[in-house]
Amino acid sequence: MRTRKQTRAEENGENGEANTPTVVAITKIEGPAVSPSKRDGARSSGVSSKLPQLIQFPLIALLSLSLTTLGYSLSWTYTKGPVAPYARILSTWSDSGIVMGWRVFELALGWFGNYDGYDITALNLLSHGPLLYLLFAFYEVPPSALLLSITIETLATYIPFRLLRPLSVAHADPAHVPNADIITDRPIALLTTLLAGAIYSVTLFFAYVTYLPSYLVTYFTRLPSITSAHQATYVGLLPVTLVLGFAARAFIFTPAEAAADVRRKKEYFDPVNASLGETLRWNAWGWTEQTKVVIQRTALLMLLTGADTFLQARFTLEGVETPGAAAWSSVWVLAAAVTGLALGAVGSG
Repeated sequence: MRTRKQTRAEENGENGEANTPTVVAITKIEGPAVSPSKRDGARSSGVSSKLPQLIQFPLIALLSLSLTTLGYSLSWTYTKGPVAPYARILSTWSDSGIVMGWRVFELALGWFGNYDGYDITALNLLSHGPLLYLLFAFYEVPPSALLLSITIETLATYIPFRLLRPLSVAHADPAHVPNADIITDRPIALLTTLLAGAIYSVTLFFAYVTYLPSYLVTYFTRLPSITSAHQATYVGLLPVTLVLGFAARAFIFTPAEAAADVRRKKEYFDPVNASLGETLRWNAWGWTEQTKVVIQRTALLMLLTGADTFLQARFTLEGVETPGAAAWSSVWVLAAAVTGLALGAVGSG
């Protein structure tokens, strides 16, 4: 039998336990892990080809040339047929070798330059567009034939690259690269396309009102008419140049913005302790990653546009002489240079 004193002691003990403060341990809650490819804007997205690297480029070249040949063979009546009256026959092995060798060299620059299917498609459009516009404006070739031709050329380069190389993150998943808010913003995309298209339009119009008509008359001996050169206007050229502007934006602006990681620390350079070689390298190439991408891609665009336009005009069109082909290609080289400069300035701003 318990006494009153024992009962009171037990009640006091229960109240003491109830009033004892509870200690709660709070641990740090970790956020979701972010993969390096999404955090740092990795070069590619997807799985690379498992084929041996030694055979990848030969396979790219073989597939591209085969698809081009097959496409033109099946559509000869609608593509090469309308151009046949003005086409030059490659009668010597040297001429054929130059045209074929340049095509393989184009593919090599794209492949070993680590460009993806979207890059090579935009580059193909920018480098082949000037010749197709020449055929449309001055040789009266139907637009349907030219559209089919550029479709064949584009697919013949896109498909092999897409099969053997994944798209870059900038093209496959632009929402997870640096400056994603700029790359995915539609008004910015529209304005940069208009800017690039306007530059191409103004450059071509400037050539029409200055030196180009005299070169067309003198060095394009089979040219039916140069009426288009005298009737051209800024606005009238925009339907063509806006397509080139869209391709230029995809090839230069988007990859440059994706490379401009604002969280990446600038490379440190110590002018006191640097060697002569390091100083020269810094002065020549000490740019930001974004500027480097703009310079590299603009230089490549100028090279391919100028050389491809010159070779195609000189060796595939009858009556085109070397000065005329050089004058026509110079217009597009200048447009590519100014476009790259403008898009780079917009991005750095």
